[in-house]
Parts: sequence; C-alpha cells; structure tokens
Amino acid sequence: MQIYLVGGAVRDTLLGLPVTDRDWVVVGSSPQEMTAKGFLSVGKDFPVFLHPVTKEEYALARTERKTAPGYHGFVFDTTAGVTLEQDLARRDITINSIAQDSTGQLIDPFGGQSDLAHKVLRHTSPAFVEDPVRILRVARFAARFADFSVAEPTLQLMQDMVAQGEVDALVPERVWQELSKGLMAAKPSRMLGLLAQSGALAKLLPQLADQNANRSPGLDHCPGLDAAAFAGASLPVRYACWLLPVLLQQSGALPQRLLPKVPKECSDLLALVHSRFMVLLDCTGLGAAPLLQLLIDCDAMRRPQRFEECLAVIRWAAPAAAKASASAKRLTAALQIAQAIGVASLGLADTVTLNGLEIAARLFKARVLALSHFLAHQEVV
Repeated sequence: MQIYLVGGAVRDTLLGLPVTDRDWVVVGSSPQEMTAKGFLSVGKDFPVFLHPVTKEEYALARTERKTAPGYHGFVFDTTAGVTLEQDLARRDITINSIAQDSTGQLIDPFGGQSDLAHKVLRHTSPAFVEDPVRILRVARFAARFADFSVAEPTLQLMQDMVAQGEVDALVPERVWQELSKGLMAAKPSRMLGLLAQSGALAKLLPQLADQNANRSPGLDHCPGLDAAAFAGASLPVRYACWLLPVLLQQSGALPQRLLPKVPKECSDLLALVHSRFMVLLDCTGLGAAPLLQLLIDCDAMRRPQRFEECLAVIRWAAPAAAKASASAKRLTAALQIAQAIGVASLGLADTVTLNGLEIAARLFKARVLALSHFLAHQEVV
C-alpha cells in the first residue's frame, strides 16, 4: 500500500494558499485491506474511505471508462494494479493532477507545476471530455484564480462537449454546487464569461437567453457582481447581483424556475428585489405612509438583515449607482426610525382591551408620524 496526497491540497500548498481539505489516494490496496486497517467505507460509486482518526478521505486509485452520456455513465477499475499516474490522468486539469508522497516528493506527470508557474488552466488528458462537470469546474477555477488563463485547446474541448449535448446530462444539484462555488470566488464574472464562451451558460439558463441579441444570458451585470464579491457579500446577494440586471433587461415576469436546487434564501432575495426594484432604487417620492408600507412589504422590521442585503443588491447591481446609494441611506434611516417605535412607546395604559388589529393600527399611525418628521427634516436639509 502506497498513500499520496493529491489534488487541491498539493496545488494550494504550491501556490502558498491555506489548505482547508486534504484528499489522499491509495495505490496497491483493496477495500478489504482498508477496512481491516480501520478505515470506514463511504463511497457509493467507487471505494472511498474515511481515516479512523483524521476523518480525511482516502480513495483507492482508479481508472474510468465511459459507457453512457453524462457524468454517471462510467465503469470504474479500482484493483490493486491501477497506478498513481493512471489515477492522476483521469483528473480534470493539470494543476489538480499533482501528487505528493510521504517524503514530500512531488509526482507531476502532466506538467501541473509548469502550468501553475505560467498561470494556465489546462485539461489533464483527452479523458476530460468524458465528464461534463469538468466544464463547470474549469469555469469556477477561472473565477477563483482570476489571473489564470484557460488553454485554447481546453476551451475548444469545452465547446465541443456543449455542442455534443454533454451539458444536457448534468443534474441540477451538481450544477448549483459548482455555480455557487464560482459565485463565492474572487471574480465570479470569469466563471460566467467562460461558461458563455463554451456555450454552456445558454444551456443552463435557456429561459434568460436573449434571442434577438444572440448572446448568452447573464453577462451584462458583471461589474456589480464582482463588486459584491470584492466586498465579501453573501451568496444570496451575489446570486441576485448576477441575475437582477438580466431580468430587468427582459422587462418580464420573474421565471418560476431559473435554476433548480437554488436555496430559498437566494431565490427569495432575487424575487424581492426584482418585484420592488423601481421604488427601492428611488424612494424619494414616497410619503411617510407609503414608505412605511414598503418596509412592511419587504418584511424589513422582522428581517432587517435580509433588507440590508436587498439594499446592497440595489447599490451594486443598479445602473444608477448614485441614486441607488441615496435611496438605500434613506431607507436604512427610515427603518431605524420605525424600529424604534414599539408597542411600549405608544403609552397605552391597558393593551388587554385592544385586539391585535387595533394595536397594529396605532403602531402604524405612530410610525407614520415619526417618519413624517423625518421626511420633513430631510426636505429642509
């Protein structure tokens, strides 16, 4: 049995980046030997084990043979005769196909170190075309390593795979898994740009494709998305910054299902900002009562953090940045004023004789009065 550290841990160490996860490949072993040594079997499609102490993943070296479209159509060979180089050859890109032995020596049969030095994302072998997930992975690595270029032959393979319908076999769970990682990377626009170049983006979001302009969806808002990423925004904010400008351009209703398996907090934030975009962008024309009603409609007092995220999307994704910023400040101040007035501040001697609707009406009236004073002061200033 020979054990090697592989993949992202080796790559990130060479780049001087922190290592969060470590994966290992085991050569010359068997499932029986692994379990005899105390490893816990967790693999479904092929033998993967958890170390009994560290709980890190150890996979038997394997080869793959494609038997059907998509990324589930594989037959695996994990017998003891599979070599380390054969295992590395099935990996996606060269910078992820470097191994390290127990002495620290690097095994790099596909030039991954050279590609790291030259900042290139390049497919490891012709087997790249067998797994459509690799299109998404290269795109998200382009977002993470923003100063890396994509080798032209690799881009050509990606385009060929899209043309041959490989992307159509991707399941929604895996699509969102890779897209969400790319959205949380340093420069998400690079992921979207590469997916557009390959033709995959229009396949993944056909309902947003602009047939008249003959372009892939989701590329007209990248500065706002990248600004949100630079500021360390949450995934829901980045998701909304990505798709809001596209939806606004189309001037239509929000499609029921943009991307299946998107978390509810992401889809809800996008729907909220999209439905009230114009008034959130410029609330200066609202009186006290409509302003309070907007806060209520956005559930701002119960969920102030989500409302803050809503305003962040407006600031980053809106074309009129100065107007959006001024509106966001006004709405933030209005929310603070409304929040400061609770039932206790109404001065009611006895709330027991009042029903919930009566208390809510008096609370609304008191908040409108406070907001009226605030707006009057704003106009004087």
